[in-house]
Amino acid sequence: MKYMLLIYGSDEQWARYSPAEFAALIEQDADFQQEIRESGELVSVEGMAETTNAKVVRVRDGVPVVTDGPYLESKEHLASYFVVDVENGERAVELAARYPAAGVNGVEVWPLLEQGGTEA
Repeated sequence: MKYMLLIYGSDEQWARYSPAEFAALIEQDADFQQEIRESGELVSVEGMAETTNAKVVRVRDGVPVVTDGPYLESKEHLASYFVVDVENGERAVELAARYPAAGVNGVEVWPLLEQGGTEA
């Protein structure tokens, strides 16, 4: 079953790390990615570009209205995401708990649907 693991953060939070601590966190992230890539559980992983370029598109009366994003009204923003293909939800939660920055804002775990609209 496929799950999306959403990683949130903010520039303010990352700035609390010393350069050495931040480098260590990035190295731990790379090790985590390598482990789940080798296990065959990693489907994809992407980091978000600068948040100032995020947009929200809503259609009102058939006309697209574009505003600056992100949509959520919080200090944190979506920093990156993983798509994993694992045996069950417990394994997805286990991976989320092991993510190196899970102690910062936590990691959201979302089950994904197959293209036909059923759970993956």
